[in-house]
Amino acid sequence: MYYPDEVVEEVRMKNDIVDVISGYVKMQRRGSNYFGLCPFHNEKSPSFSVSQIKQMYYCFGCGAGGNVFTFLMEYENYSFEEAIKFLADKAGVSLPETDYSVEARRNENKRAKLLAVNKEAARYFYYQLRSQKGQVGYRYLRERALSDETIKKFGLGFAHVTSDDLTKYLKSKGYEDKLIMEAGLAGFDEKYGVHDKFWNRVMFPIQDGNHRVIGFGGRVMGDGKPKYLNSPETMIFDKSKNLYGLNFARTARAGHIILCEGYMDVIAMHQSGFTQAVASLGTSFTAGQANLLRRYAKEVILAYDSDGAGVNAALRAIGILKEAGLTGKVLNLEPYKDPDEFMKNLGEDVFKERLRQAENSFFFELRMSEKNYNLKDPESKTRFHREIAQKLCGFSEEVERENYIEAVAEKYHIGFDNLRKLVAACAVQTGMAAMAVRPKSGIQKKTDAEENKKKPQKLLLTWLAEEPSLYPQIKKYISSKDFTSDLYRKIAEKFFEDLENGAFHPADIISMFTDEQQQREAAGVFNTKLVELSTKAEKEKAFHDILVAVKRESLNYFTEQASADVLMLNQMIAGKKELEELSKTHISLD
Repeated sequence: MYYPDEVVEEVRMKNDIVDVISGYVKMQRRGSNYFGLCPFHNEKSPSFSVSQIKQMYYCFGCGAGGNVFTFLMEYENYSFEEAIKFLADKAGVSLPETDYSVEARRNENKRAKLLAVNKEAARYFYYQLRSQKGQVGYRYLRERALSDETIKKFGLGFAHVTSDDLTKYLKSKGYEDKLIMEAGLAGFDEKYGVHDKFWNRVMFPIQDGNHRVIGFGGRVMGDGKPKYLNSPETMIFDKSKNLYGLNFARTARAGHIILCEGYMDVIAMHQSGFTQAVASLGTSFTAGQANLLRRYAKEVILAYDSDGAGVNAALRAIGILKEAGLTGKVLNLEPYKDPDEFMKNLGEDVFKERLRQAENSFFFELRMSEKNYNLKDPESKTRFHREIAQKLCGFSEEVERENYIEAVAEKYHIGFDNLRKLVAACAVQTGMAAMAVRPKSGIQKKTDAEENKKKPQKLLLTWLAEEPSLYPQIKKYISSKDFTSDLYRKIAEKFFEDLENGAFHPADIISMFTDEQQQREAAGVFNTKLVELSTKAEKEKAFHDILVAVKRESLNYFTEQASADVLMLNQMIAGKKELEELSKTHISLD
């Protein structure tokens, strides 16, 4: 899909990046930029920077960066076209009809058709729940204490006992068998032909973050198997990257998310006012779902079933939450099995209190491990203490590890110094003693020779973005050809062309790239940290050193290529003269 560059730029310029991002991230002004906690990785100190002048954002912790389109694509999981449409609508810009490639037109049409057929199926199921044939489903939902208002809010429906009602209905609306099957609403076999996937089930429409129906879950009436049946994955439905109820929970602003196992748990909690509840979609909790939750909360409270399977699922989810940089806590639902039963028997106030008392995930893990040991037996008790020490080795940040050693020592009546020594011994035995303390951002960055070579080029581009008035003094010595990577060269070509025309917009350069990683790199080019220098002489020397470093690396690059290419040889000869002249030239920052 293609929009003219001037239209893309109009939409971007009419949506101030600070205004847009402040709707998602709490930020404070610091100098000319705004800073907040990065929504794309876990951090304790703000390293997420938004520049109103450049109309760009960049995280110095994880490297996420781009313009206002990139932000929506990363945060909302929008396509580029969806981001443009959203911002155009926000700014009141009318978009022209778009030019499609054959492939893009095919994919966009397929997505639109799948969304349309799912929406029509949801309407059909919703209507059937209120028909005479749907009374068995309606009674089930009412017996589960769901109000008509809640049933309407979640669009709950019913699939008839017969196995071709939906297919016939959708075909009457003009949808073809192939599309109905591709949407996961029907199957095919030689005996029955095309037939409904869901029948004799209460239906739960699954919606994405923008309230579009992307799939279904169905709960069988009676003793049929499986008890719950979900849509297969399609072009618009990826179970690992969606969560049931997130379309409502994302705006709850509760400070945490409650993660459940099932649809009914989520619905019951929303009905009771706990609209921050979500559930995975018939599969185990995934890393993709954890990354999705990270956008909306830093803390996740696990409200899994209190049986053995629920405990195992909680233990697995805790590890995934840790990997995503989220704080995990575990809700105590005893003496009831799940949140739905708990709410019905003990009510909302008791549930609120249990939320406040949710157990730290590390202590939950220890409590579950404790069941495997006989603490009245000294040998068994010692083994348990060793396991505690091994788990404590997992905290690579010293302050955090010390705090947990202190808390564990107090809880399990172990001497603090003794436990600390045991942790140190375990670290040596397991090889964890040499583990590096992770940086504040939680991201360990790699530095290599190639990155060091490119750093002066990044510094130069950032400096010129901050002080574009310097360009006329350096253009005699530095051109886009002096940038040794394809990405930097493309950026420099557009950048220098804009500077020549006196109309430079860094955020516009980001729109040149469609690949997310390239957008990040491009944003990083204009957000390299410059050393703070106090005097004019120091700044002029630093700027001159950067220019010389860029030119020298350019010369090295062309020298390596010169033997095989006459043009490269000419470039090398010219570069040598320019480097000699530049080395003797004073560049004033006035």
